[in-house]
Amino acid sequence: MSIFTIDKVRKTFTNGEVEEEILKGINLSLREGELTALVGASGSGKSTLLTIAAGLQTSSHGEVLFEGKNMATMSSEQIRKIRASKFGFVFQFSHLVPFLTVEEQLLLMLDVSELKLKKQEQKREVNRILQLVGMEHRKYANPSSLSGGEKQRVAIARAIIHQPKVLFADEPTASLDSKRSKDVMLLIRELTKTLNITTLMVTHDEEMLSYADNIIKMSDGRIVQR
Repeated sequence: MSIFTIDKVRKTFTNGEVEEEILKGINLSLREGELTALVGASGSGKSTLLTIAAGLQTSSHGEVLFEGKNMATMSSEQIRKIRASKFGFVFQFSHLVPFLTVEEQLLLMLDVSELKLKKQEQKREVNRILQLVGMEHRKYANPSSLSGGEKQRVAIARAIIHQPKVLFADEPTASLDSKRSKDVMLLIRELTKTLNITTLMVTHDEEMLSYADNIIKMSDGRIVQR
């Protein structure tokens, strides 16, 4: 079942008197429980497409339908609520809060989420998610004592702790070595399947494409291969 439909999406930026079209009519459907990878050279438009899908910026033309509703017609508050409750984000760097333990990172995310769990329920959910990502033994650790791979596992846990329907991953392995990259990609794939999440990932690393269900190659603002 498609949870996202991107229909004829275009994006134009204006630099002074010059207009540059970054996306040139993108059509794409994303299904539940599938990991879709966007790949292409720098400047191909893949990160722009991801941010438009995530509601972080608007398209110049076309529609982004999430659960059948056009995000372009939503208010900024409606989009904020969707991002807070139904979207999760993982980036190249973990961006963990340096003075919070692993457990506290996840509890903070639950505090600002729409789940509204009681404290004991929050603790149980944190334990469950940390077990899923293999980090329960580091629950009381600070980020400074974690390896790069461990930090990304915590970042992934934080991204899914509020039970999102969509996970956006922008170059999630770019700061990791080969072994840790494979471990993180295997985890993202497993969580996509286990939790029935829709995952959209941007990557430049073709070795990571073997973990994807769908591979979308972009060039010069267009999809050139699927």
